[in-house]
Amino acid sequence: MEISMIDFDEEIRKFQPSLEVDEAEDAIYRNNTTDVTEVIDKIIREITDK
Repeated sequence: MEISMIDFDEEIRKFQPSLEVDEAEDAIYRNNTTDVTEVIDKIIREITDK
């Protein structure tokens, strides 16, 4: 079994810093996903409109 060493230079080249809290919050809000309550609300409206 061969043990390989970590190539720190390569790891630093691949490094991507994590988002700060404000940036992460902005990224989450920009991702306009449908939430479960919106889906349920839509289903109820479709049922009651018939």
